[in-house]
Amino acid sequence: MIIQEQEAIDKAVEAITGDMGALWITLAAILVFFMQAGFTLLEIGFTRSKNTGNIIMKNVMDLAVGSVMFWAVGYAIMYGSDLVGGGFFRSSPSDQGYFFFSADDWYNLFFQTVFCATAATIVSGAIAGRTKFSTYLIFSAILTTLIYPISGSWYWPFDDDAWLNTAGFVDFAGSSVVHAVGGAAALVAAILVGPRIGKYVDGKAQAIPGHNMAFGALGVFILWLGWFGFNGGSQLAWGGDDTIGATSVIINTNLAAAIGAIGALFFTWARYGKADISMTLNGALAGLVGITAGCGSVNAWGALAIGLLCGIVVVVSIEFIDKKLKIDDPVGAISVHGVCGFLGTVLIGLFALDGGLFYGGSGKLLWVQTYGSLAYIVWAAVASFIVLFILKKTIGLRVSEKEEVEGLDMHEHGVEAYPEHISQDK
Repeated sequence: MIIQEQEAIDKAVEAITGDMGALWITLAAILVFFMQAGFTLLEIGFTRSKNTGNIIMKNVMDLAVGSVMFWAVGYAIMYGSDLVGGGFFRSSPSDQGYFFFSADDWYNLFFQTVFCATAATIVSGAIAGRTKFSTYLIFSAILTTLIYPISGSWYWPFDDDAWLNTAGFVDFAGSSVVHAVGGAAALVAAILVGPRIGKYVDGKAQAIPGHNMAFGALGVFILWLGWFGFNGGSQLAWGGDDTIGATSVIINTNLAAAIGAIGALFFTWARYGKADISMTLNGALAGLVGITAGCGSVNAWGALAIGLLCGIVVVVSIEFIDKKLKIDDPVGAISVHGVCGFLGTVLIGLFALDGGLFYGGSGKLLWVQTYGSLAYIVWAAVASFIVLFILKKTIGLRVSEKEEVEGLDMHEHGVEAYPEHISQDK
């Protein structure tokens, strides 16, 4: 009798714990959903007012198209039970609940959907102000349907069939799986689309200031908030040790963002003689991206080290890409997400409490982290190049010179986001 009662209690506790975990994942997904507003405001603030409506439309459609395509196909490719192409991606028949999703773990679908939309949105800012809206929609659909889900299947199912998981690769919430993939796609897109008119004169980079730093700052604050769901929700459970794990992840996330902003602030202050606002904001985002992979594997000191390094590196990277490589990225997305996504993933090999080189590791983890992150970058770059090159040769990537000069809002959408008397771009 006592044994039966204990079994009943254990089952009840297990059910409650499962429900709490599902609730936590759902709430975290809502926070990540809200990050789309942060990306929108950040991109609007860091670019010209005449393209505000276009940026709004791109971010809305990233979420809308991504939600439908990931539900219909992407989730099956990423989490299906059947391996295809020797484990290159996955699939499952519809009667198992994958294609045109019909299983019952809806909270996992929602959580993974908003992650997928985030990967697509990274590209938007890097090619702002000169890209055809129709072309962007097609690329966003392909990224959320195929490019992101295929590479995501290499690790996040957390089973023996995921080759990077088997190799011992660590990416807790997606510095490489999400951010480096989006950053690599953004790099290729920015190169193929080309710089904005007036960005480079006689081979020298010209500053094209954003029109509303307040929007940019608000966007960063929203992203910072949403990142607690992005990283904390990736614990994928709540209760007991999982509660401790999720909350420690949140603290590591906050510390990395804070020191990233501080690092960028003082580095630019020393370098330019001024406390640079946009670089400080990007420093916070760089810290967030950098710690995303290792937030569950490092202690607070490790989080501070990763955040500080990313906050400084992002400044150097933005300058190098802009002035030396002459690749026009209005919001610094390539550096924040691509460079710092790679750096944060690799730094786990140094700072991880289990296997990190600074904690008695042999260096194996550092090697796995390096080639694992590079695999994501190479895949996203090659796949994006193929898609975008085809689009460039068929329907085109770029708007006309007249459309770019006059603004995408009027030419692509037939409306101005601001009344003419407050626009600064006329």
